[in-house]
Formats: sequence, structure tokens, C-alpha cells
Amino acid sequence: MPGGSGAAMGEAPRIVWADDHVVAIDKPAGMPSVPARDGREPPAVAVVLAPGWGPLEAVHRLDRDTSGLLILARSALARRHLGEAFEGRAVRKEYVAVVQGVPERASGTVHLPLGPDPGRAPRQRVDPIAGRPATTRWRTLARSADGARAILSLEPVTGRSHQLRVHLAWLGTPIVGDPLYGAAPAGRMLLHAARIAFPHPLEGTPIELLAPACFPHPGDGWIMVSGAGSAGGPSG
Repeated sequence: MPGGSGAAMGEAPRIVWADDHVVAIDKPAGMPSVPARDGREPPAVAVVLAPGWGPLEAVHRLDRDTSGLLILARSALARRHLGEAFEGRAVRKEYVAVVQGVPERASGTVHLPLGPDPGRAPRQRVDPIAGRPATTRWRTLARSADGARAILSLEPVTGRSHQLRVHLAWLGTPIVGDPLYGAAPAGRMLLHAARIAFPHPLEGTPIELLAPACFPHPGDGWIMVSGAGSAGGPSG
């Protein structure tokens, strides 16, 4: 099982990789990726890191309750090139989630358009009429001994707001601890950005980073699914 290398709720961001153009962190759950509009949220990542790293800007977002790899630019030029890489789908991400229930199949792809849920912000919903296209690939890594939960590897092909959370809830396997779309409490939402691969914004060289999840813990009695393997999934 993954040990404790993923940042847990309440911890400071862990620097995973950095150079003169980019800082990559393992964001703890509970810390916003970007500053809140109303000022009532805790300090965002860039604010927390500013004393040691200077001005930074997140080039993508993780939900506040999601932990894991977040990329920040150290210059406007790096921000522009990284933004182009995300828009051109030159960035690949892998998440790990613990879900309530076990999918009937070992893997699959969800194609469901998403849009705002009117009157229930910030919730999103499946909207086949006005929603924007959204695609998620998933595969089962392990299941609990009692069959009540599973560990999934998730690859968001698109990057819609709350995409993984809504797609998994639609599948009937909501993320454990999800305050909007789940039901089972866990102290935090068990969703973690475990792997990211992207071209360096100035040099174009490929970079792949790994931050294994700090959940579930060893000894939880997980049964590996045949052929499974992941950046942040169970390892033994």
C-alpha cells in the first residue's frame, strides 16, 4: 500500500520538483489551489509558498479537498507555455480515488457532458443538452476484503470542474468523503493527483512526476485486481 508520501490535510505543501520556471508541489487536502473570491477560504498555495519562492501562479486547479500534484509557474512566459500545453492536451494526469462500492467491470471510459447545477453551486451535473464534453478513463486497482470499497486509477482526458467526482457518482461509486457527491465520511475526500506528465515550458523536454497517495494505509485488507498497477495505487 502507499505509505505517507502524499501530503495529508493540514500539512504544508511538499516541493516535488522545481527549477527557475516551474514549481511542482504535493498539495495537501484542504488548501485551495487559487485564492478565493470572497476571502473566506484558507490561504491559497501561492500565498503559502510566496515567502520562500516569490510570485507563483497555479496553471491548473485541484479542488480544495483534493490532494496531490499541482504545477505552478514562476514567470508569465512559463505560465503561457504551460497553459498552451494544458489546452492542447499535452499534459497527462493520473488520480487515485477510494470509492464506495466496486465497479462491475475492471475498467472503462465515461463520456458524459457536464455543466453547472442551477441553484446548487458549486455542484456540477451531467447535462446532455447544455453541458461541455467530458471524458474520464478509469480502472480498478484493488477492492476491500468486504467488497464495500474499491481503489480506482483515474485519467481525466478533459478537465471540467468536478469531472472525476461527478462521473464516479454517476457510475454509482462516489468518492469516499466527497462532501458534495458522496455519502460516506472519511475525515477528508479520498482523491489524490498521483502522477503528471508535461513538457517543460521553456525547453520542451518531457517531465513526469509522481506523488503516491497517503491513503489507504497498510494493513487495510485490500485485494489487488489482476494486472493492476498505478502511480499512487496499492503496492503490496
